[in-house]
Parts: sequence; C-alpha cells; structure tokens
Amino acid sequence: MEMSEQLIQVITRTVVEQLKNNEELRNAVVRRYADRNGQNGRTGVSSLAGKTRMRPKHSYEGSVRAQKGTDPKEIVIGVGAAFQTEITSTICGIPLSDVLANVKAGIEEEGMTSRVVKVLDTSDVGFMALQSAKLSGSGIGIGIQSKGTTVIHQKDLYPLTNLELFPQAPLMTLDTYRKIGRNAARYVKGEKVTPIESVNDPMVRAKFQVKAALMHIIETEQLDPERGMIVWDQ
Repeated sequence: MEMSEQLIQVITRTVVEQLKNNEELRNAVVRRYADRNGQNGRTGVSSLAGKTRMRPKHSYEGSVRAQKGTDPKEIVIGVGAAFQTEITSTICGIPLSDVLANVKAGIEEEGMTSRVVKVLDTSDVGFMALQSAKLSGSGIGIGIQSKGTTVIHQKDLYPLTNLELFPQAPLMTLDTYRKIGRNAARYVKGEKVTPIESVNDPMVRAKFQVKAALMHIIETEQLDPERGMIVWDQ
C-alpha cells in the first residue's frame, strides 16, 4: 500500500480526531483514503469510494466451533479474525504463517502441545488471549492479533491482568514469537519464568499509527460473534 506524505497526514488527523469511535473512524479512513487517491488518479484505489468496508466479509460457512480442551499439556493459540485471510503479514511484514510456526515450535520445544483457534467475537488481544486460555486444557492461552500484538494469559485472571503483554508489534521478531511459545509452555509446567525482554521505541506508535488503525479496522470488520471461536490451523 503506497502512501504519499500528504495522504498520511490526512489519515493521521482522522485517526487522532476519531479514535474513540471505531465506526466513525472506519468510515472516515476509508472515505478519505479513497477520495485522496482518486484525486491522484491512482488505479484501483478510487473503487473504495462509497464503500463502508475495507475488505469483503469473509465467509466461515461450514466452520467448526472450537471446544474446550481436556489435555493438561495443551495451550490454545487464538488468532485474530483477519489472520491469514484478509491480513497475511504483521505490521512489520513478518508472514503470519511464520509467526504461528514459531510460537508452536516454542511450545513444542518445552514438551507441550498447541491448538489454534480463530477468535471471531472480539478484536481485543487481551480478551482473545483470555478466551483462548479458558478454552485450553492447561488454562494457558496466547492471543495474537493479525498486526502482531501478542498476549500470554491465564484462565483465572482478569482480562487486563495478563501474564505477559507484547504491545509493540513493529519491534517483534520471529525469535520473540518462539520465546513467547516457550514461556507459555513454562507457565503450564509451573516453572519459574523469566519475562521476555522487549525492545521499546517511543517513536513506534507515531510511525505506525495509521497502518495500525487500518489493520485494526480490517480485523474488526471480520468479526462474526455468532460463530465465536472456530477451529483454525492453516
């Protein structure tokens, strides 16, 4: 997705002004993105004009609802509604298939097993992780938004009281995701866990704010609360 500096400023102002209202934010970003690119004569982008969705609604016809596990070694990985369908890479360009492979590898290295579900009733990573933990046989779950933000949670904790939070997705690496899998498995085993060191960059939020907003809109648009959490292992 190519953006001029002027277009970024336009969208950023929209994000800042309407961050408190997701519905208005979505419509405004789509409208301004389409209108601006239409004026520049860019092929294909002006087709967004008049639409209220960033991507067509994905059909999960025939999908299987995920059930609560019974294996005490199991960790459930809950991924976002747009994961590997509308969005295929994290905010910094890491393929989501590689993200998932490394989290699962970290879990397996510690002798635990994993199960992947797609969370269709929330795009909040904290609740995604908590719901995954409640579904997990071990009571430990991992939530991964499509943009890469990740949380390790435990089934009996409050939503905002997680085990580990990794909020700066642009700074995540495949090694980080592998370590997340390992730590989640160590929580299951009751071992002493050293929290994963996270790189912090105060400029990341400003630099990626527009892209993060767009990705969050795409994710949220794909929610299907009636289906809840479905089996997912692509």
